[in-house]
Amino acid sequence: MSQDPMDFEWSYWVEWGRERILWLLAGHLLVSQMSRLLVEKYKPWCLMVYGMAACWLLLGIKGFAVILLHAAISFAVAQFQLSLLTWLCSLILLATLRIPAVEEAKRKWYDTENEYYLLLFTVSVRCLFCTSFSLEYCWHAPTQKSSHSFPWMLAYVFYYPTFHNGPLVNFDEFSKQMRRQEAFSVKTNLSILIVGIIRIFFWWCLAELMIHLMYIHALYSSALPLESASYWALGGLALAQVLFFYVKYLVLYGVPGLLLQMDGLKPPALPCCVSLMHSFTKMWRSFDVGLHRFLVRYIYVPMGGSQSSLLGTLLSTALTFAFVSYWHGGQSYLWYWGALNWLGVIVENGTKRILSISLIQDLI
Repeated sequence: MSQDPMDFEWSYWVEWGRERILWLLAGHLLVSQMSRLLVEKYKPWCLMVYGMAACWLLLGIKGFAVILLHAAISFAVAQFQLSLLTWLCSLILLATLRIPAVEEAKRKWYDTENEYYLLLFTVSVRCLFCTSFSLEYCWHAPTQKSSHSFPWMLAYVFYYPTFHNGPLVNFDEFSKQMRRQEAFSVKTNLSILIVGIIRIFFWWCLAELMIHLMYIHALYSSALPLESASYWALGGLALAQVLFFYVKYLVLYGVPGLLLQMDGLKPPALPCCVSLMHSFTKMWRSFDVGLHRFLVRYIYVPMGGSQSSLLGTLLSTALTFAFVSYWHGGQSYLWYWGALNWLGVIVENGTKRILSISLIQDLI
């Protein structure tokens, strides 16, 4: 039975996973467990070297050089310890990914379009990791200098389980957990691995069934069936699409999340089922937890967040969604998507504030 070919993201990562990425993740697991067993103290550096080697193997020396250059530039700018300058640097580095001449030059490095896209996706995610490290560097105390060095930045940026597609782990959480030395139990880790593999295999089978039987994305790509469908059918299609998106990210974040656990780190919680959500705010808090923590820690709270005036809250929320839209590509439909999400969050929070007034509560 043929599958629905219209979901690019699923087809893309499954193809790369089968070809190379799963094998490289298995290699990371082996290196990680051996280093935890034999040289726990040097585990971050063993994993850093492995991540660099995996990057070189998949993206070539030029792709590796691009990521290393991004990290070096970010670290150099962070030396000024100015958050605004760090953000300006991050946005400029992101902007370079969309310069047509630069795109064409990078495409020529590879034989296939898929290889170029792998570099593009990887560098986009690495930009967030570089931003996290650089902002933590700006905020760190002089006594924390050893844990905010350039080698620690490389260990963070080249950590392989989160390398190509996330999930996002902020540097403060990563360094704290990576430096923590715990008792290592082969038996406990083996049971975590077996249970994790069974769960991920179940989710993958479910996603494949949806791709082969439901053809949600193929229906969305054609205007004719959508125009003839009833509103109930359109609502069902929309629900089916977001449910597939949820199952897809259980797999895409479940695999690296399992490896994070095996490395003794606490991964961000996996996405919450979209059928259990009824608000924009909950969706943003509990679907991509790693991205939410990044946005709150580095944009929303520094801009004032909910502790500022009404105008300040509106501005900090708007800047948060503007960054999300820009990071995802900055196309016009993404700005509309970001604006609608911003509006949904503002309406919800405004309604909560109104309902919290004692007079309104008495009326209710």
